[in-house]
Amino acid sequence: MTPKHWLKEALRFIAAMSPFLMFALIYNSMRYFPNYLFNDIDTEGVYHLEKQLFGIVADGVRLTPCEFFHLHHWAFTDVLSGMFYLCWVPLPILYSIWLFATGQRRLSMQLSAAFLFVNLIGFCGYYIYPASPPWYVMEHGFTPVLNTPGNAAGFINFDNVLHVKLFQTFYSGNANVFAAIPSLHAAYCPIALYYALKVKNNTTWIVVLSLVSVGIWWSAVYSGHHYIIDVLLGILTTILGVAIFDGIIMKHVPSKWFAWLHD
Repeated sequence: MTPKHWLKEALRFIAAMSPFLMFALIYNSMRYFPNYLFNDIDTEGVYHLEKQLFGIVADGVRLTPCEFFHLHHWAFTDVLSGMFYLCWVPLPILYSIWLFATGQRRLSMQLSAAFLFVNLIGFCGYYIYPASPPWYVMEHGFTPVLNTPGNAAGFINFDNVLHVKLFQTFYSGNANVFAAIPSLHAAYCPIALYYALKVKNNTTWIVVLSLVSVGIWWSAVYSGHHYIIDVLLGILTTILGVAIFDGIIMKHVPSKWFAWLHD
């Protein structure tokens, strides 16, 4: 393979992965335009709705699932929840790279573009309905305190068990604390799963992405980062985003637009 061919392949790969980079840039830019400047923050409404719909009665007191797990957690599940959560973006990217490497380049780029599109819908949700995460209510109550720093919440137990500062460091740079609805952590792996279902003889990836998707949904609640309501809305965001992107937008994109990935 000549240097010219290597360069062309590298550029194709970068282009196919570029939507992931665009997602990161847009997400980090939100710190300069906080959503609470555009709409009021809900700290109380979603809390009471969660307790009403999914509350757990413990010792005669009705708790949200997040409050219950804040009081009842175990070292094994602390570590397991952290391992699942760490897959939220890396696993879809890894699957997109695998698709590219195995010659399914159009599907690879569709996945990355759909990932970006779903995020754009989710980011709109952040600005339309700023909402505090469960850990915020547990630590600060219902009064919005602007510029509150990020918090590892239940994932601090992961750090403590393994004697690391992984989640503590990661969440200290959180771009926006009041961006809990929808849970985009819950949205990402299902996007990759949708495209995995399009590939024949792809059982391993389908099983892995299915298990990790469910694991992330659980760990989002277990860690106190999201209510079940947030997770369900995150899943709905994926369904809506993929339906629009793959069911409408891609039907109007000529196949020749992807020819450069292979020629």
